[in-house]
Formats: sequence, structure tokens, C-alpha cells
Amino acid sequence: PAVTSPCKILKCNSEFWAATSGSHHLGAEEAPEFCTALRAYAHCTRRTARTCRGDLAYHSAVHGIDDLMVQHNCSKDGPTSQPRLRTLPPGDSQERSDSPEICHYEKSFHKHSAAPNYTHCGLFGDPHLRTFTDTFQTCKVQGAWPLIDNNYLNVQVTNTPVLPGSSATATSKLTIIFKSFQECVDQKVYQAEMDELPAAFVDGSKNGGDKHGANSLKITEKVSGQHIEIQAKYIGTTIVVRQVGRYLTFAVRMPEEVVNAVEDRDSQGLYLCLRGCPLNQQIDFQTVRSAQATEGRARRKGPSLPAPPEAFTYETATAKCREKLPVEDLYFQSCVFDLLTTGDVNFMLAAYYAFEDVKVLHSNKDKLHLYERTRVLSPGNAAPTGTHPTLWVALLCLCWLCLL
Repeated sequence: PAVTSPCKILKCNSEFWAATSGSHHLGAEEAPEFCTALRAYAHCTRRTARTCRGDLAYHSAVHGIDDLMVQHNCSKDGPTSQPRLRTLPPGDSQERSDSPEICHYEKSFHKHSAAPNYTHCGLFGDPHLRTFTDTFQTCKVQGAWPLIDNNYLNVQVTNTPVLPGSSATATSKLTIIFKSFQECVDQKVYQAEMDELPAAFVDGSKNGGDKHGANSLKITEKVSGQHIEIQAKYIGTTIVVRQVGRYLTFAVRMPEEVVNAVEDRDSQGLYLCLRGCPLNQQIDFQTVRSAQATEGRARRKGPSLPAPPEAFTYETATAKCREKLPVEDLYFQSCVFDLLTTGDVNFMLAAYYAFEDVKVLHSNKDKLHLYERTRVLSPGNAAPTGTHPTLWVALLCLCWLCLL
């Protein structure tokens, strides 16, 4: 049902990384084998060139191959099988323990001041967004949208319909660009999509490149094909990307100073993690619940409406979500919403893991749970759900007594 990208550049990247075993500084005896793997990499990119024409990761890989060909004096003609090169000992890798102080955020930016204030943003499910200011929204945002865009990195997500003809969307592709920073890291691009969660950047590396502080940017695979973590120590940032079911979730911990490091403040409102989704892209839980109830009544009266993919009622969805999310906060409500709109139990796990990431990444443990705010009553509206009418009468009488 979901649309997948025909561009298979991530497969090419993964094959090259597997063939070279992360080796970067090779002896003379290994250069021919490395060139063979590099030619196979180039051949793979040419096979997918037509479908990858507009893909940033593809163009980054092509340029990276050309650079590596020159660095290792590789001929473009020759065998293209992919031998497995031996893995170098940890001491011979690019990871260095003597990185410059500038490449450790807490040591360099705040040497003579208080510890930085960290913020959190997360995107998961259908999709649900928790912004850096702890605003919680459910959005449509179909297609490509910028999630973060500051002086240090860009994050873009692509959301596609979960079911044909449905307004429910989920994140099917994620691109993260870490910009080159002083003597710490080269520009690096990470890209994931449905059924492809690499444990390396698009050029096959797992750290920040050839600069002295390369290890201040590092990818760690927590669960193969399901969970990766990116540590960017030079900007004090941790990113968690998961694949739950077929779709991706995103969570980040970032200092406020980095969040607000933007050159064009006039366009800050475009970045979802900072300002949230545009009003015309937001979905209200209560409105959707009412629509679902109306649709349910219509379905009982006649067979004209198609049945949902799973027979989740509000009661069964609530019971299912309570298995993983015992506190009825907005993560719980998101789980119920997603089960009703998609019928896919993997969305329950997406909400569960999103909250697990919040517990690790959010700096204020008192703000882990978020709850729906009481609505402002408009003329003619009833009191908010759960408020007894007698209480409103008592409050009105008290106000009159105060006036008297």
C-alpha cells in the first residue's frame, strides 16, 4: 500500500561498507582489493542512476567515489567483485581519543558558564510531533518537510499515505545532513527509508571523516535494521532513528543554543521541530473521534462504507494501547488514534518507543508525560469533558458574590 522509492543507493552504500569493513587507511597490499570494491560501488550507482536522479544521497555517493578513486590511485577499469577486506584494529581506525576541545560541546562552548539547557524533539506514528518547546501535535504533512534546519545540521522527513485514499501518513524516508564544522567533522549525509536503516553514512563511513575530531560524530547500531543512534558531540546532540514496522521514528536531544543557531530567523517557522506544523496541517484528536463515531453509525445502517483494515473500536484500541502505555497521556492518545485510523498494531510500538526515547533524551523528567490542554469554550459550547455542570454553577455564583 505504501509507496517505496525505486532509488536503491542505500543498498549500494551498504554493500560497499560490508566489502571494506570500515577500513580507511589501507596498506599497499590492500589497495587493489579496495579499488575492486570501489569499482563495484561505482557500478552499483550507475545501475540505479536513472531512478536516483534527484536523490541527495546518490549525488553525494557519486562524488565520494570519484574522490576515493583519486586518493587510492584506482583505475576505473578492472574487476568489480567485492572481496571482504580484513577489519583493522581499533587503534588503526579513524577514531581518535585526542580530539580538539572545540569538538566537545560541553567542554568548549560552556567552559566558564553553566551547563547547557537541552531540548527534545520527536516524530513518530501518524505522524505525531513533539516540538522543542514540548508542544504536541498530530499532523498531515504528506510529502517532504524540514524537521530541523540550523547552522549545524538539516533534517528532512518524507511522509507517505499508510493506506490508499487515507489521510493517515507515516514517515517513510529520513535525510540528515551534518554540515562541515571547523577541524571536527566533514559534511556527512545520513539517509534511511522503509526497510533500509543503515548503520553508516551514505559514503560508507561511521564517523566524521578525515578531520582530527572525526570521532565527535559517530553512528552506533543498537539493533540491526531497527535502531541506530548518532552522537554529534561537537554540537552536544544525540539522534535516535528507529524502524518500527515499515515506518521510521525520529528523536533528538539538542542544546537550546544549537537549536536557535540560525542565520535566517524570519523563516524559522518552517522548521517543524521549532515551530510545529502549520495550522492547516494539524489534526485534532476530538474532531477525528467524532468523525469516526459518525462513520461507525453510518456503517451499521448500511454496507456502503468499507470496513477498516482491523476491527479496532475505541474500546479495543484503548485496551491494546494500555498494554504498553499505562499512563493515559498524549502518547497513549496517539496510540489509540493510530490504531483507529490505520489498524496497524506497529503504531502502538511506535508510540511506546517514542516515549522510551523521551525518557532517555528529555532533560526535564517532570515533563515526560504531556496531557491534552483544556479547550477554550466558544459561545454555545458545553463545558469540557469531565467537568460537572454543578461546578460551573457554583463558580458563577461565587463570581456574583464577589461582585456584590
